[in-house]
Amino acid sequence: MKRRTFLASGAASLSLTAGCLGGGGGSGSELAVTPSDGDTDGYPPEFDDQPTKRNVDTSSFDTVEENGVQVPLAPADVVHYWYKRGEARMADARTESTYKKSHIYGAVLSQASPKRRADNDPVMDWPKGDRIVCYCGCPHHLSSIRASQLINSGYKNVYVIDEGFWKGWHDRGYPMRGENVASKPKSWVIRGETDASLAGRNAWARHRSTGQVESTDISDAGSYELHLKFHEVGPDSTIEVETPSYTVEGKLEDLASGTVQG
Repeated sequence: MKRRTFLASGAASLSLTAGCLGGGGGSGSELAVTPSDGDTDGYPPEFDDQPTKRNVDTSSFDTVEENGVQVPLAPADVVHYWYKRGEARMADARTESTYKKSHIYGAVLSQASPKRRADNDPVMDWPKGDRIVCYCGCPHHLSSIRASQLINSGYKNVYVIDEGFWKGWHDRGYPMRGENVASKPKSWVIRGETDASLAGRNAWARHRSTGQVESTDISDAGSYELHLKFHEVGPDSTIEVETPSYTVEGKLEDLASGTVQG
């Protein structure tokens, strides 16, 4: 494991050139910078102010069912504790364009969509006993899909950030890097209905020109809510909504103003 030392005392000078995201309110807000590390191992840098070792009862975490397995939802403050101690590898389940905008410093891209996931996804080379934390922004739909895929592939110690990237990490000012860590996209909600027999399967939203995607589970009643946090997307942007029974395309403003039905 190759980890770059990160000195908290240097955050002030780094923020002048790297874009410090202050005011996050979290214990790591002074460290939210965008250095270029080039790491692909999922580990954070080494911190000079590691938190004191404590016991974390992972059996107390809430879970969400995805792809036939229970995925543990780790609170953001616990993930940040693991992160600062170098005890977890971070995997971003979003799309490449959103990852480039901002992501957890040290995280690798490991997309939830098999169609978009790179053949050389670095996570697939990690030991199956390592602690892996997946995350997305919705707050945990894409991440739970990716985590469930890993669990079903034999990975033994996989979690997702319960609150998601934006609320759980970005808003707390924890360490990030990217092209624009200060930018936070507007949130849109698309509600839809499909056949109740499809409960537990996924509905997807896509903005094809930027490659951004979002997903959610279909409820027992056949309804679903897609929470979109897409960069460079506005009310007139064309969004594709896909369920196992239909695909609908339309302007985001129109899709978000009613109930999508095939």
